[in-house]
Amino acid sequence: MFQQTPVYDRLVAERGDIPVQVRGEADRIHRDLVQVLRQASAPQPSIPPSVFEPKQPPSTL
Repeated sequence: MFQQTPVYDRLVAERGDIPVQVRGEADRIHRDLVQVLRQASAPQPSIPPSVFEPKQPPSTL
């Protein structure tokens, strides 16, 4: 990604290879998100209704 330069080498030595760390974290988040989306799209067995939703739709006037 970056050409190796003395300045870059020194920064990596002092601070770590931030682009590699960010890429690794982004990959981890992507894997987690894929797993969550798979679980959300899978058919759910008899989910109890939400207590926040009305049992009957409101009647129109």
